[in-house]
Amino acid sequence: MRFVAVRNLRLCTKDCLCLYVCRTGATDTENSVIDVTKCVGCGLCASACPSKAISLVPLEYPPQQKKQDEVVNNSFKMLENKAREEVLFRTLALQSNGPEKQLFLSLAKSSRLQAEDLARESRYMLPQSQNTHSLLEDIVKEEDEEAKIIAEKLLKHLVNNN
Repeated sequence: MRFVAVRNLRLCTKDCLCLYVCRTGATDTENSVIDVTKCVGCGLCASACPSKAISLVPLEYPPQQKKQDEVVNNSFKMLENKAREEVLFRTLALQSNGPEKQLFLSLAKSSRLQAEDLARESRYMLPQSQNTHSLLEDIVKEEDEEAKIIAEKLLKHLVNNN
């Protein structure tokens, strides 16, 4: 199985130690996205990254594993609660000014990230799932040009195992 390095831009602190250890130049890009066509999957950049923003991921994912219905149902209930929390915090942010507005926006973002994790655990947002492909196809229809380009690239590279 072949692996490549990917960078989580949310975690990246721009210390750029990855630039000094990457022997192929895959990490030396203007948009901070690691060039998977150059990456050999050695993991040196991930080891050097002080913020742990770089991980190795497989180029091909195995088929989804079946989860027990009870686990999926409980994860999905938690996911629904996190989605409701996000809506509540965004509503409160719209009604607020000053530092509390930023707090509510942060809480909304936190709820969104937790919901995304729960969605993956509930087998709804794995890279190889139909749900992910449907989401990416919807993003391609949006007006945000940058999001469209990224979604189109992902659709080309992610195999739909459903």
